[in-house]
Amino acid sequence: MHKSDALTDDQPRQAGAMGRRAFLLGSAATLGTMALAGCSSSTIKALSMAEAEEVYGPLPNERFPVEAVNLSKVDPKYWRRTVRYDSAEAPGTIVVDPRNHYVYRVEGQNVATRYGVSVGRAGFLWSGDAYIGRKAEWPVWTPPREMIARQPEVAKYAGGMAPGLDNPLGARTLYLYQDGVYTLYTLYSTRQAETIGNGISSGCIGLLTQDMMDLYERTPVNTKVIVLKA
Repeated sequence: MHKSDALTDDQPRQAGAMGRRAFLLGSAATLGTMALAGCSSSTIKALSMAEAEEVYGPLPNERFPVEAVNLSKVDPKYWRRTVRYDSAEAPGTIVVDPRNHYVYRVEGQNVATRYGVSVGRAGFLWSGDAYIGRKAEWPVWTPPREMIARQPEVAKYAGGMAPGLDNPLGARTLYLYQDGVYTLYTLYSTRQAETIGNGISSGCIGLLTQDMMDLYERTPVNTKVIVLKA
């Protein structure tokens, strides 16, 4: 994954991190977890329109109140649902499927919660096993130097963009790590309903704010994450 395409925050850089990242990215392709790419899912419980309007309703009590999702902009197949998902992974494991624009939370007994996602350029460039090394509510966003060079208009945020509704990381963010090193791969929340199920120019994996908050609350630090090959 190229850090120039990632949505990052003010995470401190570790000495020698880039060298370790290069090693990790090269070794990720050989991981046996890629066998999961052949898994398929079928619906056990889908949301009705009335249920979806409740699930994706407004969040007035947030630090920055979030409006309801405009469901007309999201294909119903990307609404949150319970699906049959054959997996030997422990309950709570997160599986990211960028090719099909889904994130799964394994619930056990071959069942998973499935969320529709948007996939940024960086979300297609990395795969492998990782874990949630850090979580953040309404995080600060700091654009990488490479992004600033490519998009000078974001240079004003070089010192960090304050949390808020316009912050690209949104209300909640989960950061993926390997061996203590931040991979620059993130799961973040988005209010841009029209991006779900689509590819976008920047970032990694975006979930609707309401879905990201659901996943965030049920995902402790050190949770295993499997990112499938795109």
